[in-house]
Amino acid sequence: MSKPNYTGTYHMVEQDNMDSFLEALDINFALRKIVCLLKPTKEITHDLATGAMKIRTLTTLKNFNMDFTIGEEFTEDLGPVDGRTCQTTVSWEGDKLVCVQKGEKEGRGWTHWLEGNKLHLEMRVQGIIAKQVFKKAE
Repeated sequence: MSKPNYTGTYHMVEQDNMDSFLEALDINFALRKIVCLLKPTKEITHDLATGAMKIRTLTTLKNFNMDFTIGEEFTEDLGPVDGRTCQTTVSWEGDKLVCVQKGEKEGRGWTHWLEGNKLHLEMRVQGIIAKQVFKKAE
């Protein structure tokens, strides 16, 4: 069975539990409140043949770039998020992309999956789960 192609531009339409997630990452109160007001856009480039993926998360406050190859561990600089680095691996679990981030914070990672024209993102850290839903741009 072929894997889905995540390539596209997606705009956030829903968000849940982001403040608690950011608090678990030790983000200060003022910055958490600002981040919770942002409506990020994700630009994803996905090469199905090589597994190479680029995810650009764009906001009016700060942008975050993540370039990786599915199934290969790499050192991820999370400086723009919380100032940490970690060893990261993104792998397929069925049609979902599952990221494991090994570092200071236990149980850190995320899962992306597609449902129709929506991109779902579930972020995890220390038992806290935040969710975002993005709609693909036409």
